[in-house]
Amino acid sequence: MGTRNFSTGTAPRQSMASSGAAVKARQLAQLQSQLAQLHTNLADTENLLRMTSVQAESMRGLGSWHAGLFMAASKVLGEESIQQQQGSQT
Repeated sequence: MGTRNFSTGTAPRQSMASSGAAVKARQLAQLQSQLAQLHTNLADTENLLRMTSVQAESMRGLGSWHAGLFMAASKVLGEESIQQQQGSQT
């Protein structure tokens, strides 16, 4: 049984290593792009949440105004209906 002498060239290994490095660099570039997009989306979300908070406070004030108007209208209409009932009874 003899030993065989295989010639192991470095060219295929170098091309595989360089293509692996290119794939890794492309994946890192894609991840960096996605991270930048995520950062932009988070900044937009933060701004939207701030605006929502301001609008919710305004809605609360608007609700208070409406409640006050309904109570005033209820009082006025209630008094008018009482006066009308008393007027019709006499």
